[in-house]
Amino acid sequence: MKEREKGRNWQFGIPSHWEKQSITPMAGPINCDARPVPSAAGHSIYLLLLKKALVTLFGRLHCLCCAHLFHRIPPPPQMKALPKDRGPCARVELVLSAKSLADRDLFSKSDPICLVEESVQRGTPPNLQNVFVEIGRTERIKNSLNPRWSKKILLSYYFESKQHLRFNIYDIDSESDELSKHDFLGRCECELADIVSAPDGALSLPLKDLPNQSGLLTICAEEVDDGQRESVHFVCHGIGLKQSQSLLNSFCMGKRKRTFLELYRLMDNGSRLMVHRTENARGAHNPEWKPFEVSVRHLCAGEKDRQFVVECYELREASGKHRLVGFLSTSVNALLNAPKGLRLELLKADKKGHSDHPKAVGTVHFLEVRLQREHSFLDFVSRGMQLEFAVSVDLTASNGEVTRPSSLHHIDAQRLNQYECAISAVLEICEHYNRTKQFEAYGFGAKIPPAYAVSHMFPLRLNNFERIVHGVSGVLDAYRCAVVNTQLFGPTNFAPTIREFVYKTSKFPRDGSRYQVLLILTDGVITDMHSTIRTIVDASHQPMSIIIIGIGNDEFTKMDALDADNCLLFADGHTAARDIVQFVPFRDFFGAGWTQNASDQEYLKSVLAKEVLAELPDQVCSFMKSHNISPPLRTPQPVHQQFAPPYPILPATAIADDTPHKQMHASPPPPYPPNG
Repeated sequence: MKEREKGRNWQFGIPSHWEKQSITPMAGPINCDARPVPSAAGHSIYLLLLKKALVTLFGRLHCLCCAHLFHRIPPPPQMKALPKDRGPCARVELVLSAKSLADRDLFSKSDPICLVEESVQRGTPPNLQNVFVEIGRTERIKNSLNPRWSKKILLSYYFESKQHLRFNIYDIDSESDELSKHDFLGRCECELADIVSAPDGALSLPLKDLPNQSGLLTICAEEVDDGQRESVHFVCHGIGLKQSQSLLNSFCMGKRKRTFLELYRLMDNGSRLMVHRTENARGAHNPEWKPFEVSVRHLCAGEKDRQFVVECYELREASGKHRLVGFLSTSVNALLNAPKGLRLELLKADKKGHSDHPKAVGTVHFLEVRLQREHSFLDFVSRGMQLEFAVSVDLTASNGEVTRPSSLHHIDAQRLNQYECAISAVLEICEHYNRTKQFEAYGFGAKIPPAYAVSHMFPLRLNNFERIVHGVSGVLDAYRCAVVNTQLFGPTNFAPTIREFVYKTSKFPRDGSRYQVLLILTDGVITDMHSTIRTIVDASHQPMSIIIIGIGNDEFTKMDALDADNCLLFADGHTAARDIVQFVPFRDFFGAGWTQNASDQEYLKSVLAKEVLAELPDQVCSFMKSHNISPPLRTPQPVHQQFAPPYPILPATAIADDTPHKQMHASPPPPYPPNG
């Protein structure tokens, strides 16, 4: 199958070596799509054209068959993936206050100012350096040991990146811009993720770097909301619309006429920009348009008192020149402040679109107009949503004997292997969004003690009572324990692990307080492809996301089929509710000149985390929106037991396979035939 896939143009569904070619008879070049040639050589050309058509037809049929085998809905022709947005997840403002600052003045109190710096990477590997760069400073508060600064520090928030901040407080006693000439009152450092996910919306840190330091700095993060996530929900009908005056047209087409609305934003230069068009509603005089939403930013640039225009048109499909029935002008605030059921008159317009003496030509009845806000990822995080993380590591024999340096699981005290590097990269970001700092750590595809039977899901600590480990270091220790004490075997089955977390997340309360992320690290081809896709389709309805990192140099052809960026996964007549899988091959970031020193490893982990975690905030929000879930009203108290798996892990010989009546037994030695 792989050999056939390489030479196939999947965009158009035909092999790449069957592209359109030219045939050159004596009369001159004739394209394959040319009209018939009434010549003696025409018959041979007809045969070639027929052969071309048949080859193309069979090529398309083959494409559809392959798409069925991969369980994906084939995209329409010329469909291209949208570029990934690498902009900030949000813009936030930091509000700062302090108390019990050191008093460095003799005859008065300190005049404190807070300077905020962010750690950024400068240079290129292997000469990377982390340096602190100032991103803002507050105003000076005179004679205060408990200042509350009013100036806010604005910065971009990236979920997928480490953003290390440093806060320096100085006593400003002169007009000099050199900080070294002012008294230092202390500093503190933290991650921006710790601030935005603080339990009470505020993070308090003790000041340090001064003897007998007792001061405290409190940091609050507020997301900047400029109306970009607000939208106006409209429900409106037309009443008594006047149509064209032709009696024949009114008699023959009256019941079949369709009308639609267009909403226009008024620009500063006097022009107009259409921001929404409704569907074509049936009815000439009293159409009922379906409810629709328009972004406040698009409708009025976030200015709710700015006028916008609504135009009503009579649809004329034959000519494409739709007849303007009438127009009205209003604003968002005018509609919101009006009594429910507001009716506004449509005014008759002349051919130029305006009239000195407009006449009413009907009414638009606004049955409902309300503002609604799309909740952001930070809304959920700041109100207590806990991201729960689990790791599942491929311990199959294809990774190589662990005692050999070439093995992907080879443990070296001097440097991290690819599995260790990937675990660190992802979990060092994610641990800030779970107050317990606990992770579930599992493996699959190995023979485990004491019976050394094959298991497709087992705790890395090899003890059912130690499924949960503390911190990133705990996961790495558990991984090393499993590598040393298990026998790598196979096959590579994802479905048992995913199925367990589908069951776990099905028990989550639907209140936005918990969301599961499953990280799978693997080195090869899935051997239970069909079962895995079927389980992912089920998982798409639950509050969970799946991150897959491909370790090693395998082609990972089937993994790309799981990362359904262009079309949703499909299996057994069911389509996934949303895209929950993000697949990234590790080799894309493992450059040939990588020296594996500490600087290179940190850089590698940062770029890997950016790629792997970039889609997670949108996946969280898509689930919450599809289930009409708002952020929790209060911060839930962290309970140790609530993060423990509420389900037993089945023994290796009892994990269900693709068919209900079969049971999973120890697999024969590799290689294994694919069953997906």
